[in-house]
Amino acid sequence: MSFADHAIIWHVYPLGFTAAPVRPSGPGERELTHRLPALVNWLDYAVGLGFNVVQLGPVFDSTSHGYDTLDFHRIDPRLGDDGDFDGFIDAASERGVKVLLDGVFNHVSSDHPLVRRALSEGPEGEYAGMFRISFDGETARPETFEGHDGLVEFNHDDPRVADLVAEVMLHWLRRGVAGWRLDAAYAVPPEFWRSVLPRVREEFPEAYIYGEMIHGDYADYVERSGVDSVTAYELWKATWSSLKDDNFFELEWCLRRHNELLGTFTPYTFVGNHDVTRVATKIGPQKAAVAAAVLFTVGGVPAVYYGDEFGMEGEKYERVGGDDEVRPAFPGSPAELGEQGEWLRRIHHDLISVRRNHPWLVHARVETVDLANTAYTFDCVGRDGERLRVALSTDPVTEVRITREGEEIYRFDV
Repeated sequence: MSFADHAIIWHVYPLGFTAAPVRPSGPGERELTHRLPALVNWLDYAVGLGFNVVQLGPVFDSTSHGYDTLDFHRIDPRLGDDGDFDGFIDAASERGVKVLLDGVFNHVSSDHPLVRRALSEGPEGEYAGMFRISFDGETARPETFEGHDGLVEFNHDDPRVADLVAEVMLHWLRRGVAGWRLDAAYAVPPEFWRSVLPRVREEFPEAYIYGEMIHGDYADYVERSGVDSVTAYELWKATWSSLKDDNFFELEWCLRRHNELLGTFTPYTFVGNHDVTRVATKIGPQKAAVAAAVLFTVGGVPAVYYGDEFGMEGEKYERVGGDDEVRPAFPGSPAELGEQGEWLRRIHHDLISVRRNHPWLVHARVETVDLANTAYTFDCVGRDGERLRVALSTDPVTEVRITREGEEIYRFDV
């Protein structure tokens, strides 16, 4: 059994969390600054809520937001250095917390040394084949990721790319991380991972490796690539949308799809992340509590994006700086939060406790008991016949009730 079967993930975007300059205005803002240790102050907070895994967004040297890598082997100086990283891993390990890293292996910064060399040396250059670059005479045009000029795509057909990615993954696993999120996996041919992951798993068979899939055939990608899981964006969408529109029929339909996926793999589930508008902004903190109840009762490996546990708000915009609201700085210590969102933090704590007391929920399928626009009751059924009943309601009050064999084990109304 993988540790992921018991994982409750707290997802943090370190550059934002530590108030690092995401778009440095000059060399001074790129100087070595030891910000990463600030995260150590929050490990007890995470453990106190019940989390046992911390997933870090990009930590490698990059041009700006972290998804434009300059050096896969160097901690971003805006966050600190190797000593800061090792200190965080040690502090997490002392508390029984595992750490996942964000692997941006579809593209790199246009300022990456190998990209610059490939562009300058031309089509016959040593590194030209590692990137998707079109050469027309003296003109070189790199293919960019989804139109972002600063992001140049790897050529995943070049075996040197697979060698590089496997080496990077192994390097940081040897440094103590427990697994990887594969950024933009939907843009990477699944066969590429078939050439990488066996090398990684030969040394680290327990590493948890999942891919970011926004669209596409989730189960097919898992089977063809060999990743452990992919992000359940379908369920994310159905959860907040059904609550926003008072239409639990949408959630029920998606959970039937979710049941099918569970036959192939255990999805990575979430109601918020660094790329989307905060759930409390979409549907309000009361309904966000109901979304959390869905997250912690249905099958999957559940993850909470930092701040969602107390109803932090933030809008995602499609423009430069459009992610800033959803990637904010946190105070220096949990004590500085005060009573902000305490009621919702308590609900998260209690729901995580329910999850821990019923670990079989990670693989549970859903059976509908009763369904209406504003009320939905379903049974979560384990592989060995275990069963919990979950009743959700948004009218006349927003309420969640969880029972086992007719006995109430948890309830809240807000």
